[in-house]
Amino acid sequence: MPAIQLTPAQRKVHRADAHHLDPIVMIGGDGLTPAVTKEAEAALKAHGLIKVRVFSDDRAAREAMLATLADELDAAPIQHIGKLLVLWRPKVEKVKEVDENRMPGPRDVKVLKYSKRGGQRPEIKTLRVLGNQRLTPGGTIKRAKPPRPLSAKKRNQAD
Repeated sequence: MPAIQLTPAQRKVHRADAHHLDPIVMIGGDGLTPAVTKEAEAALKAHGLIKVRVFSDDRAAREAMLATLADELDAAPIQHIGKLLVLWRPKVEKVKEVDENRMPGPRDVKVLKYSKRGGQRPEIKTLRVLGNQRLTPGGTIKRAKPPRPLSAKKRNQAD
């Protein structure tokens, strides 16, 4: 038995989600080889829900392949229709590490400076604004304002 047990309603939702998918893994004449299992593992890790196409006419062999893949990959068998097998395993959420002290990088900003005379084109300047700088409404670059200190009330709430 596979490690993941799903209710019929959950299975129905996954079947509907898999309807528009194309088969990612193909099982050829050699059958279920370690290379096929490795590809199915990588596809499940990347997508969570995959379709597998089996190029075999033996229905019992396809049923066995579905059960074997589900057991080896700790996945739930969703559907076996024709020569297509559908497997699902929840995707592992990646933990993104964020450095709070990191400042934003430099960015290029285009500044339009209009002429005092109406008929001339505006002058276009490209300025590079660094992470510790800001662009004023007048089109000049200044250092960023230091963060405001927390009030005593907010400091007490944070503790």
